[in-house]
Amino acid sequence: MNKNNRDSNMVSIIVPMFNEEKVISSTVSQLKDTLNSLPESWEVLLVDDGSTDKTAAIAKDLAENDDRIHLFSYSPNVGRGKALRVGFENARGKFIVSNDADLSYHPKYILDIIRVLREEPNVDVVIGSPYTKGGSTEGIPFLRLLISKIGNKIISFALPGNLSTVTSIFRGYRCEALETMEFESDGKEIHLEILSKALELGYKVKEIPVVLKGRTKGKSKFKFRSTATSHILFSFFEKPMMLFGLLGLFFIFGGLACGIYVTYLRFEGMLNPQRPLMYLTVLLVLAGIQMLSFGFISIQMRNLRSEIYKVRKENKQLQRQIKKKG
Repeated sequence: MNKNNRDSNMVSIIVPMFNEEKVISSTVSQLKDTLNSLPESWEVLLVDDGSTDKTAAIAKDLAENDDRIHLFSYSPNVGRGKALRVGFENARGKFIVSNDADLSYHPKYILDIIRVLREEPNVDVVIGSPYTKGGSTEGIPFLRLLISKIGNKIISFALPGNLSTVTSIFRGYRCEALETMEFESDGKEIHLEILSKALELGYKVKEIPVVLKGRTKGKSKFKFRSTATSHILFSFFEKPMMLFGLLGLFFIFGGLACGIYVTYLRFEGMLNPQRPLMYLTVLLVLAGIQMLSFGFISIQMRNLRSEIYKVRKENKQLQRQIKKKG
């Protein structure tokens, strides 16, 4: 976070870009038209994530013609998480909003996000959600929409707060909240990392209804395999019992079933001592107990991680207070 140049009357908009030459000029134009209605001053941070087309050149021209537009560029392409982290590090605004380069979420909703942050001081993170009451989608391919809805349902189960949308980039933050967190993700899993840490630290998250529209220009960057893998791993990491608990119960019940069958064979006089059913029964039960043990250990490790986050938050808040007094 750009603490040294923080402006308490500024809004920062972060736009990650990768090969967006077909849309970036229109995106910046629409953002300017919308942001000019804000009572606060504003800036747009265009973060070029190693584009191989003319995105950086076009963005550079836009930045040179308007001192409220800033370009940050690096190579090679790393991922949306890296781009957002660069944006967070350089943002100067009190309120920070991130949005897609193709404006799948109309800029008018930025005003709604800022209004919530301005009028509700207890809210720290605002999510634009097409899946909450009042939200909707337009022009999204059926299969991708289905995958998105199922994914958000599964992942939301791993997080507190009963949120309907957890993977969206379209969010607003208070700079004070972001300053107390450290992010590591380079890919789209950063959206999950931010929410996980924010909720762990007790920050209030609020969803507002928005309309998500399908891309009409440029090429979608959605990669099902990598996105699905990272999101599934995140869910297991947040709630390890989703994996170890289910596997443990599966093995134990499998062992009990084998045990009942072995007992039945024993009383019927049909038990063949050469068959490995007894060994299988014992192995399944032991494996189940082992899996449950892994689950409980993982829960303790997760709780320890949560305490580390809280200590970091307190340290950063203390540093900020010392700096203000100094």
